[in-house]
Order: sequence, then structure tokens, then C-alpha cells
Amino acid sequence: MPEHTKVMGKEWADARRQASIDQLRTTVAPLLAGQATFTFELGCGHGHWLAAYAAKHPEEFCLGIDLITLRVEKSLRKQSLGNIANIAFLKAEATEFLEALPAGCTLGKIFILYPDPWPKKKHHKHRFISPENLGLLARHALPGTRLHFRTDHADYHAWTLEYLAVAPHWKIIAEAIWPFEQMTFFEERTKLKRDIIAVRVG
Repeated sequence: MPEHTKVMGKEWADARRQASIDQLRTTVAPLLAGQATFTFELGCGHGHWLAAYAAKHPEEFCLGIDLITLRVEKSLRKQSLGNIANIAFLKAEATEFLEALPAGCTLGKIFILYPDPWPKKKHHKHRFISPENLGLLARHALPGTRLHFRTDHADYHAWTLEYLAVAPHWKIIAEAIWPFEQMTFFEERTKLKRDIIAVRVG
């Protein structure tokens, strides 16, 4: 591919991403108006877990995102049927959503439950857990914010431990207790749970 074509392709991709972030800003701002912090689920699936969590924690505003439209629609139906006032669901790419957060609004708790492990080595670049994304989460969190990660995939569990161990703003809590149990759509397919909890440090 000619170099000028690559440059034009990157410029188009960057412009498209920025437009998506700008659109998200207009959507997210009213949802988080008045919220200094919120509980965030990255990859909310069908909303089983976060809807149950929000119903049990009315003092927290909860927001879940997913890339798949059908999952978000099912999550919104759970919100409506349960008449849960302290929750919102959005279709959004995670890094774009984080870039679109209003100034002064921070992540109070972070949950990543059964993310796609992208098991093939050539696809590992698509895994969310990376130095860049851990840094991005940290920039939108305060000291004391906890990151809760659960997977049924042994390699992704080891991968996450490895990156968190050297992440400058996160510290793994070895004896931490998982704060809330609720079966997720994906968890119904497996009996294996591998948990990691880390805390945002200064």
C-alpha cells in the first residue's frame, strides 16, 4: 500500500474516532450530570450483573457500555422492567467512552466481567487489558478506586496479573473479597471464575 494511502487512511480513522467521541460527549454529559463518581461496567453484556448491582446499591449511579447493539437493547429493557433509576446503558467503545467523560466525573468502581479473551496470539492486541488502557482507566479514577476483573480464561487471567503487576497506578489486592455476586449471561456457560481486584494508588 502506498505511503500516502496509509496516511490518508489513518487521518480518516482518526477523524472518525474523534467524531464518535464528540457524539458520546453530548450523550454522556446529561446522563452523568451531578455525578462526581459512578460505578462503571466495561462490556455489560445483557445487563444481568449491573442491573442487579444497581438495584442493591441505590446510592451509586451505575453505567454500563457494550459494543453490540442487541446487548445494550436487552440491558435497557432490564432497566425499564426493573424500574431502576440509578443506571444507564450505552453502546460505546471503551476508550472512546473514557475520552468522552465530562471533566470532574471519575470512576468510583470499575468492573470488567468475562471480557473477550481473544485467545489467538495474533489477536492479543485486541485485549482491553494493556499498559495504555490501564493508564487510561487510572487517569479517570481517583486513589482508592477499585478495578474488579473476572475471567474464565486462564491465559487472560495470567496476562492481566502480569500487566497489573507493573502498572504504575494500580496495586493488586491479594485478599480482597468480590463485592457482589450475580450470575451473568456469560457466567451461566462456565463454572470457572478467576478474579483479580486492584486498587488505584496515587
